[in-house]
Amino acid sequence: MLLEASSLQVDFDRFRAVDRVDLQLREGELLGIAGTNGAGKSTVFGAIAGQVKLSSGALRFAGTDITHMPVHRRARLGLARTFQVPREFGQLSVRDNLLAAARNDQYETLFAAWFSRRAAHHADVQLLAEADRWLALTGLQAQADVLASRLSGGQKKLLELSRALMTRPRCILLDEPFAGVNPVLIDRLIEVLRAVHSEGIALIIIEHHLQALKSLVERLVVMDQGRIIAQGSPRTVLADPRVAEAYMGGVV
Repeated sequence: MLLEASSLQVDFDRFRAVDRVDLQLREGELLGIAGTNGAGKSTVFGAIAGQVKLSSGALRFAGTDITHMPVHRRARLGLARTFQVPREFGQLSVRDNLLAAARNDQYETLFAAWFSRRAAHHADVQLLAEADRWLALTGLQAQADVLASRLSGGQKKLLELSRALMTRPRCILLDEPFAGVNPVLIDRLIEVLRAVHSEGIALIIIEHHLQALKSLVERLVVMDQGRIIAQGSPRTVLADPRVAEAYMGGVV
């Protein structure tokens, strides 16, 4: 397994937001996590990514125990995430947003900058090519030199995904990528996510709208009140009466 979450529990004072959640993700899998507002989806994401402290439970990623690992070390292992509200660098161009997120550790020391200038320049050229590749995949190549603050809401979601790709992830956690996006662009986002997945990158997508995930994910998990109430193929999960009950009293 690429990701293993065992008995995750998150408490905020006396409120239990996540209650003994077990979750597994295979290498290269496309998994959806659904649930109504307040079901605990984003809290699970925060715990996996390292932004939310676990009250109890354990996490393993790529064979490494990450339960108490800081966010930046999880990212170096290949675990990336996006947010429901994009967090772009507004005063940088779209391309520079990607370059700011790029991994180029080998040439970031003063020693390397002075004694390996030719190699560092070559690495910079490679990063530019990598950035342009992801911009082409996400359809943002025409906006490469535009300030990120000028993008539409949907384009900012694509930018945040592109920036995550620059970290060379093995898994990306996507927090409600379709929220607040024009319906026309949702279809484009679905195409992009399929293209990213075809690169061998595992994706976990959380979304409160079940129908948006139905045709996209291979396996669907539904949460309610901090717990997993159903999981399996989208068809099986959508037919589960517990899921129908959790969504508007029986209407999915």
